Amino acid sequence: MAAGSPVSGIAGEEIVSPDPAALAARAAEWLAARIAAKRDVFRLVLSGGSTPRGLFTLLGSETWRARIDWARVELFWGDERFVPYDDPESNFRMARETLLACIDISPANIHPIPTDGDPAYAARRYETLLKTTYGADTLDASRPLFDVVLLGLGDDGHTASLLPGEPVLDERVKWVAPVAHGRAQPRITLTYPAIESSAVIAFLVTGADKAQTVRATRVGDLSLPAARIEPKGEVVWFLDSAASKAP
Repeated sequence: MAAGSPVSGIAGEEIVSPDPAALAARAAEWLAARIAAKRDVFRLVLSGGSTPRGLFTLLGSETWRARIDWARVELFWGDERFVPYDDPESNFRMARETLLACIDISPANIHPIPTDGDPAYAARRYETLLKTTYGADTLDASRPLFDVVLLGLGDDGHTASLLPGEPVLDERVKWVAPVAHGRAQPRITLTYPAIESSAVIAFLVTGADKAQTVRATRVGDLSLPAARIEPKGEVVWFLDSAASKAP
């Protein structure tokens, strides 16, 4: 593992591990330390995708499950496909099978994105939940909504469901929005303001096919949705060696 020095903006700090398993272990150690350092409620946003799956599986393992005080953790999601929770495509289902079913956490601390009714109504309900949790209708840069937001990165530069060419990329008022097009199913996503309101944004990225996108995002190529994040706190990039190599 090698670590670079922190820099400002979306470039953030780079933490490189030799392979996806080592990345999951490094991210787990880092996350556990962040949670332990905060004595009160810790608000964590989970991501979908194969790289977070490795992290969740590790955290839910017998070796790891007791190392975090999950009673102090509240879980939220960065995005969700508009499918039932038992659908194989559900981000909530993936987290439930790999992590939630394995740890001692109250159901009251688990806040999946609704996927009933219609997407616009579900997005409004989740935004209401976030505002109630935050205790205000307006985000204050000095008081983050979340402690850590975990994000992936698509080879097209999308993160959460902030998809290229979609109107959601211009949303700077709503905290949650539906995404009707761009993928097979409609989606619901946290918007830029909600993602940016985090003490730390942590990207988890593996694979040589992502290396060019990682580099372009970190240097601020605004054609890529992830590069348009304007972080109010820290940014950390957990990369395997393949994803870290400049093309």
